[in-house]
Amino acid sequence: MTQYTHQDYMRLALLEARKSPPKPTNYCVGAILVSPSSPHPILATGYTVELPGNTHAEQCALLKLAQSMNISEEHVGSIMPEDTVLYTTMEPCDLRNSGNLPCTERVLLTTRNSGEHKGIRKVYIGVKEPEKFVGENKGRKKLEDAGVEVIHVPGLEDEILEVATAGHVEAETEEEEP
Repeated sequence: MTQYTHQDYMRLALLEARKSPPKPTNYCVGAILVSPSSPHPILATGYTVELPGNTHAEQCALLKLAQSMNISEEHVGSIMPEDTVLYTTMEPCDLRNSGNLPCTERVLLTTRNSGEHKGIRKVYIGVKEPEKFVGENKGRKKLEDAGVEVIHVPGLEDEILEVATAGHVEAETEEEEP
């Protein structure tokens, strides 16, 4: 069995993010649900707007895992192996302008409805969410306050932000005349 590093999984999440269609109103994010001890460690993948609606990467991965197990997303934590972790290129959101359930709440639901040791207990992130759309993201703090460990995987920040902001309009700057 091949042993993957945290950076390997983050690179796979970045490949997912690249599948997301660039838009000026969202970030292109990739997410992977992983059970390191499983013979097939990648349980599900997701990327921004992969599924119908204004779906986020983490939401898509959780929905796809739930669908593959014929269970509701609300109870998907109950079927996860105990060592399931989430790799996401960007810190999970804590606020959705669309009114959809934030990704931090989706992660926490996996622990609330699943028993003592199931659900996502570790989240690996590539970058913090920039403050462009909803201001300061308190997702990391909310997860940590609930007992979910959040770990930064360094080394891919520039590439992640380049992919995440594809489709965003750069602010025009006036050039000084010589």
